[in-house]
Amino acid sequence: MIYFDQAASSFPKPQEVVQAMTEVMTEYGANPGRGGHALSRRANDTIIQTREQLADFFGFDYPERVCFTTNATAALNQAIKGFEFAEGDHVLTTSYEHNSVRRPLEYMKKAIGIEVDYLNIGEAEDFDREAFRQAIQPNTKMIIVSHGSNLTGNIVPIDVIGELAKQKGITFLVDASQTAGILPIHMREMGIDLLAFPGHKGLLGPQGTGVLIVGEGMELNPLYHGGTGSSSELIGQPDQLPERLESGTLNTPGIAGLLAGLGAVKKMGLLEIRKHEQKLTEMLINGLKQIEYVFVYGPAERLGVIPFTIEGIDAQEIAIILDQHYQIAVRAGLHCTPLGHETIGTSSTGAVRLSVGPYNTEDEVHKVIEAIEEIVEGYFG
Repeated sequence: MIYFDQAASSFPKPQEVVQAMTEVMTEYGANPGRGGHALSRRANDTIIQTREQLADFFGFDYPERVCFTTNATAALNQAIKGFEFAEGDHVLTTSYEHNSVRRPLEYMKKAIGIEVDYLNIGEAEDFDREAFRQAIQPNTKMIIVSHGSNLTGNIVPIDVIGELAKQKGITFLVDASQTAGILPIHMREMGIDLLAFPGHKGLLGPQGTGVLIVGEGMELNPLYHGGTGSSSELIGQPDQLPERLESGTLNTPGIAGLLAGLGAVKKMGLLEIRKHEQKLTEMLINGLKQIEYVFVYGPAERLGVIPFTIEGIDAQEIAIILDQHYQIAVRAGLHCTPLGHETIGTSSTGAVRLSVGPYNTEDEVHKVIEAIEEIVEGYFG
């Protein structure tokens, strides 16, 4: 199987990830922070080490404010629903947001009465700073942006937006689902107050892992209440982080795998990962654009994400043919981002998405292009 669905979940995983998770399950699979015995302490040491490594990797000084979740969706829900919004507060976000941002915001519109603007930032890589600045209102309390689009690979300059947010005293939430482990992110330098990302994509960790990093001075109401392993005498949820946002037993095997994935990313280097993915992306785009009836969407400068359509052929049908006849895994449909499809004009048809990762090869790119050429030839030849 040739795997070109890296934007959904990276695969294959580094061997270190498999080994780290196996080690937890076979050697110290106890509850972290829930006991004083040796196995519990070892599990807790793994959790602490992962917090410290993630904080350092993302330019953050407070490891205790690195909070684990089950995925980026949970992290984004915690950041949005846990924020102290009042009726009439305004949120500014973009037309490329995933449903993991849009749906919580639409819920808050109904539940609290907040106002939300989805600014159309277009397909070009040139970011209109002035248009974004003008979209900020006096009652804007939060700005939310997806650092990289899961549909087109469009990269948003979060440093520019972070500066605007800081000037206005607005909380800045970044969805780094497509960029954590691929592009450099430095919370302190970029003015990021809340950073959400999954462990199972660019960080090469396992599914079922996610992180919300809560900036200094940020206070969130927890979505879950329960056991935290400490302060058990309290009737209410503890005030300190990370316990306030981490009720219940943590996914120690998954977090250990995430730590190992982070180590693999560091070993390869962000620059080398980016260069490799850019090269494969350019090859795919150039190859697809040579095929008649094929339309490629998105900016020139992008992540390793390439959506395309074939004139007159259903996107799902193309994906099925690639899967069943060529053993090539892709993603077709609306990709949980209907606003993004509205932006590029594919709402009614959807698109086929190819997405690359650090373990994809040039030979695989050639095979994908050849397969699509054959599909087009079969329909129009």
